[in-house]
Amino acid sequence: MGTSEEGPPAPDSGGMEARLAGRLAELRGERDWPLEELARRTGVSRSTLSRLERAEISPTAALLGRLCAVYGRTMSQLLAEVESEPPQLVRADRQAVWRDEASGFVRRSVSPPHPGLRGEVVEGTLRPGADISYDGPAVPGMEQHIWVLEGALEVTVGSSVHELGAGDCLRFRLWDRSRFRCPGPGPVRYALVIVLP
Repeated sequence: MGTSEEGPPAPDSGGMEARLAGRLAELRGERDWPLEELARRTGVSRSTLSRLERAEISPTAALLGRLCAVYGRTMSQLLAEVESEPPQLVRADRQAVWRDEASGFVRRSVSPPHPGLRGEVVEGTLRPGADISYDGPAVPGMEQHIWVLEGALEVTVGSSVHELGAGDCLRFRLWDRSRFRCPGPGPVRYALVIVLP
């Protein structure tokens, strides 16, 4: 679906991009969906999905968000599925980091999801002007707490727009579209706590 949906292949330590591509293909196969069906459900072109599943391109945050919604997973859950079994203690230098260079979004999985737990902690960083929209939640009704650590963040939940500064915390249950925008002048760094229903 154009350049907003895909990025160039990213440098990949340990083959995470290839494992992610393989897992996305497995999820589609588990549902016995042809690429055309996944394209219809996500609104993403068949060719982009095909290239993604062959690890020829890296997904943007928006594209990964659409796929997660269709497969009923949070982004962290999907990324955890391509990692080895998560340890109880995650040292800072071992936390998985995913970058979407096209949108200016960096996502650190501080406390990765685990099948036996409902919560996870993510650190997000957006460069000034970055603007990411999600069509809907991966898991309807999931609880989110957004705590701005540095900078300013504009968060839209459904039709409500919230302007957050350093130290502010916004909490809600997500049933609708959402949008994260960094108005600047500098980058924003925030903690996101996700609790599944």
